[in-house]
Amino acid sequence: MSEERNAIPLILTGIGCILGTVGCLWYYGYLHFAKPEDALLLSEFTMLKTVPGEDYKIALEPAAEVAQCIDGVLVLFDTEQKGLSGVLVNGSKQAVHCMGQETPQQLQP
Repeated sequence: MSEERNAIPLILTGIGCILGTVGCLWYYGYLHFAKPEDALLLSEFTMLKTVPGEDYKIALEPAAEVAQCIDGVLVLFDTEQKGLSGVLVNGSKQAVHCMGQETPQQLQP
């Protein structure tokens, strides 16, 4: 009773199951393979500090991104590439938080 089993069909079945699972997850949108062109770098955005009494100039044409506050985090949606969205982060990869429709107030000492 010392029969040896052929392991090749078991290995091929395992590989086939993994590939089938990945294919199904990708097809239904649960798995996304990111491409370099999908990422927007933070260096493409600049914050203009508003100082009372000083004028600043901005372009009349709006940006291709739209921001929305979701669960207290600022999320950018690209209007040109459908389905492309991301969270705005600083140089330390910390998410930029937002406070809904409220304007931030300076704390009184």
